[in-house]
Amino acid sequence: MKVGLLTREYPPDVYGGAGVHVEFLARELRALVDLDVHSWGEGGDTGLLRHRAWPALDGANDALRTLSVDLSMAAALTGRELIHSHTWYAALAGHVGKLLHGVPHVMTSHSLEPLRPWKAEQLGGGYAVSSWAERTAAEAADAVIAVSGAMRDDILACYPAVDPAKVRVVHNGIDTELYRPDPGVDVLERLGVDPGRPYALFVGRITRQKGVPHLLRAAHEVDPDVQLVLCAGAPDTPRIDAEFRELFEELSRGRAGVRWIPEMLPRPDVVQLLTHAAVFVCPSVYEPLGIVNLEAMACGTAVVASRVGGIPEVVADGATGLLVPYEEKDPQGFERELGQLVNALATDPVRARAMGEAGRERALREFGWDAVARRTVEVYEEILHDAR
Repeated sequence: MKVGLLTREYPPDVYGGAGVHVEFLARELRALVDLDVHSWGEGGDTGLLRHRAWPALDGANDALRTLSVDLSMAAALTGRELIHSHTWYAALAGHVGKLLHGVPHVMTSHSLEPLRPWKAEQLGGGYAVSSWAERTAAEAADAVIAVSGAMRDDILACYPAVDPAKVRVVHNGIDTELYRPDPGVDVLERLGVDPGRPYALFVGRITRQKGVPHLLRAAHEVDPDVQLVLCAGAPDTPRIDAEFRELFEELSRGRAGVRWIPEMLPRPDVVQLLTHAAVFVCPSVYEPLGIVNLEAMACGTAVVASRVGGIPEVVADGATGLLVPYEEKDPQGFERELGQLVNALATDPVRARAMGEAGRERALREFGWDAVARRTVEVYEEILHDAR
């Protein structure tokens, strides 16, 4: 089966959960299908083709530059029997490739543009373009893969023209060999984190979606003996960057042990930070699944997360972590409870350790990438059978 996998992110240029998903899915798919990966970037390798935005669009709106990459990808899909795109950045390439080459298009939705209105801050009028591209691709795709049951519901609510029979759920996965407890503390010491004191950890981009400003406000509720470590970078806009910096400085003036790590760390460094955290915190206001919670669980760490999207399908409330209801109308209530639950686990190591052990067991049992790849290939086979 000759498959073209289309993505914005691919190693070494991975900055979010969708990129992690594609990295590990592609690794497992190569044993099951004839796979070509098409991604943004320069250069290439066997089975990997990189595409860059047209130089004529340098300085143009990012949505227009994305469409130029999509056209380049679509043109390079000759000989593929099926196209599989990830995120709106590659979805229109999948759609145009379907039309151009007469082959089926499977689209994986990791998030939905209509549910991320804050992206208008970043893209301006390009947000209308990204929304159009996503809707057009979803409505015409032969199958849409949702990364959670909640995501499937969102797809059908946002795009009622999509046939429900076309929308399949295939959860994100986790490599429990790469993400496993690391007893070392050298990374903590190098980064200025005290291994002798408990700490709460956040790992993610500085975006409205990830809710990091909520965490900075919530941290005022947390015991001053608990450190707060923020692996937070790649701000969406200057505005959210400025808000983050102001909140970080305010919190730092009021308590010790607040550590901000803005650079993207190598995976082994992140694994060690995850391992030794008293609690991992995911304050997202929108999260179709939240692969980073799986990473924390696989490292044996308890999670405190928002009860939004697909997170409850990963984090078992009361067993592998604690979930906080999020209501847009009551941010102060969310922040107050978030801080209280972080405090509850960070100051109760016995309870946190039990949840962490249960989390790793759940990750091992239910979220292996080999199973994700097999389920994905089953979708391919069904679509190709129907197309014949």
